[in-house]
Amino acid sequence: MTIDHEAIKKLAGLLNETGLTEIEITEGDKRLRVSKSVTYQHVAAAPAGGMIAHAPVAAAPTPGGTVSAISPESHPGAVKSPMVGTVYLQSEPGAPRFITKGAKVKPGDTLCIIEAMKVMNPIKAEKGGTVADVLIDDAQPVEFGQVIAIIE
Repeated sequence: MTIDHEAIKKLAGLLNETGLTEIEITEGDKRLRVSKSVTYQHVAAAPAGGMIAHAPVAAAPTPGGTVSAISPESHPGAVKSPMVGTVYLQSEPGAPRFITKGAKVKPGDTLCIIEAMKVMNPIKAEKGGTVADVLIDDAQPVEFGQVIAIIE
């Protein structure tokens, strides 16, 4: 069997250009699949224009008695979706949820799973703290940059 290095380079370039993680082509009895592993990072940028924004949420009263309003997108503990997909808050139907309001999380804990193109992608906590709010429902579609939860 001969390996077409040029075809592999072209497919790898196509993966990088399109953001796909795997591509497969079949020509006659020959099949070539190229895939890459992806490392997801916490998205710290504001959502791109045209995205649907959540209404601001009023924060708990401060000791001085005033109430401050912080939108989920600008909250320092906002956990944002790194991709478009369907979010799952539990590993399987009937299993305990990964996170609930008031739960304690540690760095590296799984917060949810986002299914994108039939691939399950665990979303891990970047920092530890208490889950102040979970802003999505199980099996709900999510957009890139959409706030999933707030960790304080």
